[in-house]
Amino acid sequence: MTEQVSGKTPAAGEHSNLSGEALAAGNSNNLSGKALAAGNSDLADPITLFITWTTYGTWLPGDNRGWRKWKAGEQQPQPLLEDWCRDRMKEKPLTLNESQRTEVKTMIRKHASIRGWALHAVSVRSNHAHVAVTACAPPKRVRDQFKANGTTALRRMKTPVTHEKVWTKGGDIEFIDTDDDLEQVVLYITETQDRMDRGK
Repeated sequence: MTEQVSGKTPAAGEHSNLSGEALAAGNSNNLSGKALAAGNSDLADPITLFITWTTYGTWLPGDNRGWRKWKAGEQQPQPLLEDWCRDRMKEKPLTLNESQRTEVKTMIRKHASIRGWALHAVSVRSNHAHVAVTACAPPKRVRDQFKANGTTALRRMKTPVTHEKVWTKGGDIEFIDTDDDLEQVVLYITETQDRMDRGK
């Protein structure tokens, strides 16, 4: 999944494995901030985000499940492109086992707490992670800090992940504008994927 920032409400995709966990929202404000702040300065107003990123090599450009292209949105499957990308991978695809998923989820919770971000829901699966969070920080920085801390958690395990690349570059960021949208995202993260029974 390539890097994407959008304002639309997320639709159910083809993700699965290991149930998500809803966390107390604390403040599910009716938020509408859509400005992407540049640099490292925090935002004046909180924004609520639905963030998704994948593990390395498990969702390539051209994938038959569909994929997103930077600044171009949803794309149709392109098998030749997927094969081309696979041939250029430097390592095998990375999937996370149960203990690794638990470790990443714990680190996401911890980092959100340290930063004072309201974590509404988190789910770490075998090949991707979903987070719904409210933060006073630039969206890409929120996403990248979760990913970096997840990598740190995996490197510090008793049996560490030794892949040079743990995650796909970038990830999907969608803005959540209303309480109803937030409720739908939380349900998707915590319940919908398990019902889809996609096998990963």
